[in-house]
Amino acid sequence: MSTVEGRIHRFGDSVNTDVILPGRYLAIRDPAVLGSHCLEGIDPTFAKRVQPGDVLAAGRDFGCGSSREHAVVALKACGVGAVIVRSAARIFFRNATNLGLPVLICPEAAEALQDGEPVRIDLASGTIRQGERQWQAEPLGEEVRAILAAGGLVARIRAQLAA
Repeated sequence: MSTVEGRIHRFGDSVNTDVILPGRYLAIRDPAVLGSHCLEGIDPTFAKRVQPGDVLAAGRDFGCGSSREHAVVALKACGVGAVIVRSAARIFFRNATNLGLPVLICPEAAEALQDGEPVRIDLASGTIRQGERQWQAEPLGEEVRAILAAGGLVARIRAQLAA
């Protein structure tokens, strides 16, 4: 995965993992079912509107709260291709990377991206484009890019072991 293209869905500050996927769904193992409940605590129509490759733009401290991986699984299962934020909780960033969901830190883009409009992200360079506007996200480290390219940490390790 070197590029992500989709429409922007805007959210505010402190979108926590309990809002991304409410705790009452944590016993569910089917990613598709988890995805159907994604962000219902803040936007009950989100999971029905999101399309594969769509991108979240949010404010500060995205993914704060509990360290549940289920939140990332739900985002990926409903089609979210990437998240662009002012800042992200460290454990959420790591869980997202490990599960193959790119999280880009770019305060300028997170604030300026227009809801519902198409966006294109070049993960290798960290370039974010919407229309004629362009922003540069904080660079993702080489290993983070390798994990994302493999589809997640488990896939990366399996590929390394098979080589």
